[in-house]
Amino acid sequence: MLRVARVYTAPGPDDGARVLVDGLWPRGLRKETAHIDQWCKQVAPSAELRKWYSHRPDRFAEFERRYQAELADPERSAAVADLRRRAKSGTVTLLTATSDVALSHASVLAAAVKRRAN
Repeated sequence: MLRVARVYTAPGPDDGARVLVDGLWPRGLRKETAHIDQWCKQVAPSAELRKWYSHRPDRFAEFERRYQAELADPERSAAVADLRRRAKSGTVTLLTATSDVALSHASVLAAAVKRRAN
């Protein structure tokens, strides 16, 4: 099972493995208290794409298209495959610092992991 949540949200009993999927460490979050099992920077969008998108809702469709293309990169693709394997054997919660999770790369990533799992 795959879930998406904000990294600042307290861990819940159903979170399973908590995987941070941002390329930058979240502001104000101490590593000692983060409750993160893995930091998977490999699946984060490139800095150029992240800066271009700037979380503008009018750019989300194009961001999604470009990010999916980035996920085809061999290193990112291998990391996506690893997330898929983990999600098949238990719950994985993809964590992001983005305030609007629905318009984040984490939601696009979750859909990519699920799509490739079928």
